[in-house]
Amino acid sequence: MGKRTVPLLSRSLQLRHVDAGSCNGCESELAAITNPIYDAQRFGVDVVASPRHADVLTVSGPVTRQMEEALRRTHQAMGEPRLVVSVGDCAAGGCPFAGSYASHRGVGEVLRVDAHIPGCPPSPADIVRHLRALMGQV
Repeated sequence: MGKRTVPLLSRSLQLRHVDAGSCNGCESELAAITNPIYDAQRFGVDVVASPRHADVLTVSGPVTRQMEEALRRTHQAMGEPRLVVSVGDCAAGGCPFAGSYASHRGVGEVLRVDAHIPGCPPSPADIVRHLRALMGQV
């Protein structure tokens, strides 16, 4: 990630999430970052409904062939600067779906990925920590 990007995103981070074929484990952990225990909003992280309002596209799952076009369109609808963060091991490399005719080997085969949050699934605390690092807060 370029040095120019961090200052632009240091105060707040607006996320738009796309489930590109995951088992929903990562989605449940992502949803937990907004609960009172993890409260990512206190750090300026919020989830938005429209890609037009998002700075960061979070993607989980290996990217199924059926979700590829929707993922590309969501990415194109975002303004600049826009970052892509893969969430979970399936998004990074396809995991048990790698080599399947029905999916890619992760988000990186479809979009340029700026950061990755590892885990199967990653914990909400890890997700918040990685997003704060992306903002330059950690």
